[in-house]
Amino acid sequence: MLIRAKTKDGVLRGRIEGGLTVFRGVRYATCKRFGPPRPVPSWSGERDATVDGPIAPQAPSRLEPVIGVPERHEQGEDCLNLTITTPGADDRARPVLVWFHGGAFVSGAGSWKLYGGHRLAREGDVVVVSVNYRLGVLGYLRSPGISEGNLGLADQLAALRWVSDNIAAFGGDPDAVTVAGQSAGAHTVQCLLGMPDAENLFRRAIIQSPPAGLGLGSARTAQRAARRFLTRLGTDPRTASLADILAAQSEVAREAAGRAQLNAAPQFMPVAGVGPLPDETGWATGLVDRASGLSVIIGTTEREMSAFYTLNPALRRVRRVPALGPAAADVVERTAGAVLFNRPTRHLAARLSKAGACVWAYRFDYAAPGSPFGATHCIELPFLFGTDADWATAPMLAGAHPNDVDALGRRLRSAWLGFVRTGTPDTDTPWPRFTAVAPATHHWHR
Repeated sequence: MLIRAKTKDGVLRGRIEGGLTVFRGVRYATCKRFGPPRPVPSWSGERDATVDGPIAPQAPSRLEPVIGVPERHEQGEDCLNLTITTPGADDRARPVLVWFHGGAFVSGAGSWKLYGGHRLAREGDVVVVSVNYRLGVLGYLRSPGISEGNLGLADQLAALRWVSDNIAAFGGDPDAVTVAGQSAGAHTVQCLLGMPDAENLFRRAIIQSPPAGLGLGSARTAQRAARRFLTRLGTDPRTASLADILAAQSEVAREAAGRAQLNAAPQFMPVAGVGPLPDETGWATGLVDRASGLSVIIGTTEREMSAFYTLNPALRRVRRVPALGPAAADVVERTAGAVLFNRPTRHLAARLSKAGACVWAYRFDYAAPGSPFGATHCIELPFLFGTDADWATAPMLAGAHPNDVDALGRRLRSAWLGFVRTGTPDTDTPWPRFTAVAPATHHWHR
């Protein structure tokens, strides 16, 4: 059954999927290589929105051995499109959840089945919007004369503006928007919290496993990454083939990871003081100014870095050393996780709380009994998005009992949905607010 929604630019035609209305490949902006996002020209008649749009050009995710292999999508540079899942394209004015996927700013797609919003929309009577945006060099290269940088971040801001202008046509309330993201997507949300251009575009934020230890990204680091990329590419990136761009981008990442491949930090990411993102001082001022009246869920998993280090060849050799090897490898992994994720995330939570935000902190501890990764980076995602079938081959869920996954998933989704609807997470046991004086953390486990 086909369903129509009238946006400010024209009429879109979606369809019913499992009792919900879904619009796919919805263009929120358009772009040319290294150019800013531009408004979509209006159209007459109806535009089909029943098929996924192109995703950002990318190589396979380095976390496929952890999360599984997602379905393949058409890739294209003009990839600025949304997937909207709603209980109804009506005038109900439901709360809205806007999802920014992770993937180290080089991989991922909001339109992956893994990120399907069906369960959230159905169980919470909310509208779920998943965003595709530019990645890697095409989204975050900072090289004067070629690319100003932060284009992917500008895309995400454009998506929020589109939601504000049009989501009412899909049964959503533009004044009740929650932004949410995991990993690189969580870093996006962190950036948005202090961006003046994002003011009034959302009321609440969910920040899952932010690599907060990266900071906002520096001009010096961006310059070094750009220089390495241009050297590896060896030609003008404005005219180079996508294959050559992706190959050079991957080579820069391998080189930056070091001989032991232990540096997991992205080379192309948001840079402070570029485009819509203020410098560190301006962002901090914006964070304080915005905090009053803001509600935030923020947290990490127990073993964030196991996703990157468990299969690392150098650490696997260390683990084989008798007696002290496993303990030494564990210390390396947990120290890296504390530096990149855990400690700076708690610091961000305290900073938000001190500035006047209502903050709820969590740690996700569930570990599948047959998985070598434990409560790893991304482990909470199957409990929120997609279906059990979509995540059935995820190695990080090896040995998980379906009843355990179902029970924990319902509890987690209930908490997130309560927050989206009211600004307070809905849990069966008390979840006290996080403050600098009483830094309470809610633990999610089986």
